[in-house]
Amino acid sequence: MTPELESAYRGRKLAARVAPAASGAAVVLALLPLFAVFAYVASHGARALSLTFFTEPVGVRGAGMANAIFGTIELVVLASAMGIPLGIAAGLYLAEYASTPLARAVRFSADVLAGVPSILVGVVVYAVVVVRMKQFSALAGAAALAVVMLPLVTRTTDELARAVPDSLREAALALGAPRWRTALFVVLRTAAPGIRSGCLLAVARVSGETAPLLFTAYNNRFFNESLLDPTSTLQVQIFTYTMTPNDDWHAQAWAAALVLVTLVIVLNVLARRLVAEEESG
Repeated sequence: MTPELESAYRGRKLAARVAPAASGAAVVLALLPLFAVFAYVASHGARALSLTFFTEPVGVRGAGMANAIFGTIELVVLASAMGIPLGIAAGLYLAEYASTPLARAVRFSADVLAGVPSILVGVVVYAVVVVRMKQFSALAGAAALAVVMLPLVTRTTDELARAVPDSLREAALALGAPRWRTALFVVLRTAAPGIRSGCLLAVARVSGETAPLLFTAYNNRFFNESLLDPTSTLQVQIFTYTMTPNDDWHAQAWAAALVLVTLVIVLNVLARRLVAEEESG
């Protein structure tokens, strides 16, 4: 072996050893903030977790956040019922009629809306819904979260539906299926696993939103009796408790933060699991 070839071989061998080590170090550095945040929140919040935290409402010493947990679940479910079907329908239209002027306008609007700060969404929903209803409500909060969720679901559905092979569409059309039936029962069904993952990621995203809820759902120290009443949520309750000098409320805020972070992590893990199952299947 000539000196030039031997030098090149040593360089490639060194690169083959350094590259995996550098990649591993980059992965560790990327995951370090997540583990640091979770460990810090867990170390402060685990001490305040108890049965009463999940069963009693807020307001007194030793009470929990049952109403805030219920309100968070209620708002997320309502927002999903509003945003997910509309987002899937819009994304399916974008994929099937991608070259039309309306589809291009909707796609551009979805991209812009995805980058709009959520606090602006809360202000708009406040002006459109809360001011006209003359009260804060769970319905307004869910509408704000649905608007935040909408572009994420739309673009996810668009990308995954366009990834469906055209041969499947052509086969359905050749058998006499109309365009709308092909889109619903062939394209949507094929892309469904990935769309479910995107929907879960969108739910995880809105589960941690606080700013829109300050202008819409506001807060409530009790269980709301109607969707037209103000609603307590973990996000707003954390914000409220951290602004007080009460140590007991600080501890409950840390516990609520732990519950919220755990919920977001679980939703993200479920979404990744669905993607992995789709790829392996």
